[in-house]
Amino acid sequence: MTTAKYISDLLYRYECVIVPNFGGFVTNEISAKVNHFTHTFYAPSKQITFNSHLQNNDGLLVNYVATIENISYSEALEIIEIEVKKWKLTLKNEELSLENIGSIKLNKEGKLIFDPCASINYLTSSFGLNSFMSPAVKRISYKEKVKQLETIAPIFPSEENKRRTPVFIKYAATAAILFAIGTVTWNEFQKQAYNNLVSKAEQQQQQVEKSIQEATFIISNPLPTITLNVAKETFNYHIIAGAFREPENAETKLQELLKKGFNARILGVNKWNLTQVAFESFNSKNEAINKLNAIARTESEDAWLLVEEF
Repeated sequence: MTTAKYISDLLYRYECVIVPNFGGFVTNEISAKVNHFTHTFYAPSKQITFNSHLQNNDGLLVNYVATIENISYSEALEIIEIEVKKWKLTLKNEELSLENIGSIKLNKEGKLIFDPCASINYLTSSFGLNSFMSPAVKRISYKEKVKQLETIAPIFPSEENKRRTPVFIKYAATAAILFAIGTVTWNEFQKQAYNNLVSKAEQQQQQVEKSIQEATFIISNPLPTITLNVAKETFNYHIIAGAFREPENAETKLQELLKKGFNARILGVNKWNLTQVAFESFNSKNEAINKLNAIARTESEDAWLLVEEF
């Protein structure tokens, strides 16, 4: 199995996979979108970018290779270093293609240009959701269609219908008279029932008002209502400064960052028994990315973003 395959596996679960001495592949989640010209719908996905400044070994890729291949950490690191040397030799002459990840090439200035693979969606929540095309909805004005049909095929009464019309009118007139009589009688009954209900309601209202007057409570200074909106802050976006085998080294790094003014903290021990130290932790992904870019420019190019899932 090639190193590219290991990177591809990790991109499904992590937002940043660093290849030591080469660069880091970073994913950013993008929402679903629609192409209004082609009527194509695209599911939410992860967009892959490449950062050549992220070259410090964070242990993620090396430990994964060691676990899959059932070899030691140093042996896994050596395999990756050999692969990286091959990649760099390839880039001197041609474009480097990484399966299911994308292609990398050098431009005229000698900088790495990354073109991500568009056929793979690394967002696990969108598994099985492929893009699809839907024809535009055509709305028809049915009223206009009916008017056109009436104009084309008007309906005229037949001679037989004309002869039946007077009989129908007689029955209709009789029914109308009976209905009018019944309506008048029913209206009188409803009016009498309504008056009785109104009278009873007025009597009950008078009794209620009398009871209220006999027991009246006056509050001169009522207390105002206080509404507290408490927002739950998770702070699950961490900018990692380093991971240390010895806890004493982690504590030393923490004190160093605190003296520099960072709101640093120790996150604890990860699954590789390394104690992680963060520059800062954020509740917002956008704030964390902006701070990460600032730290990469001024403090450490090896800083990376850790996202904890709750």
